[in-house]
Amino acid sequence: MINFNAILSLLTPKDTKFLPLLKELAGVMVDASVLLSELFACTDKDRRDELCRDIKMEEINGDKVSKRILKELNNTFITPLDREDINEISDRVEEVIDTINHVAQKVLLYSPAHFSPCMTHMTELIQSATLEAKGAVYELDSLKKNDTHFRRHYKEIKRLEEAADGVYEQGITALFRDETNPTELIKLKDIIQELEKTANKINSTGKVLKSIFVKYA
Repeated sequence: MINFNAILSLLTPKDTKFLPLLKELAGVMVDASVLLSELFACTDKDRRDELCRDIKMEEINGDKVSKRILKELNNTFITPLDREDINEISDRVEEVIDTINHVAQKVLLYSPAHFSPCMTHMTELIQSATLEAKGAVYELDSLKKNDTHFRRHYKEIKRLEEAADGVYEQGITALFRDETNPTELIKLKDIIQELEKTANKINSTGKVLKSIFVKYA
């Protein structure tokens, strides 16, 4: 099947809308993940609350960028990638930001007495995975010229997600073995599960990026 959108895009100037907006959205995702890592490394209650609010602001920023992307899709005839692909990347990245915010809001709501060691490790893996996803988004405008880096990014996202799964399983096992306070156990279990969901959402973003590689490279 002839991809008329791809042919027409060759006749148009370099994209100044969608790829910059996707890069901006990916940047918000990384910023949120950095704040998440700081949150789980923090021991000061007031600072934790502040970081949770900062993450919420990043979620709001991400939502604004996503709406701009959708508006441009509705108003633009020729796009650098198929509309469905642009929308899919935007949706998956926004979901990552949303789940990071869900983690933060649960921390704010539950105010756990402490964090388990696996949580800090998982936030580090999540931050690394968001950086890989951002790197892949930044490679979209040169996908045909240099596909090696792009492939490396989505493969690394998968590796980090598998590592996060292992940390999650070990963390849950340790939690039920070591936590003696039933209330704290419930709080920590819920937060760990939300962290694991975040890692899965980043992996879903990686899968979308991989499908785009297969389609366009």
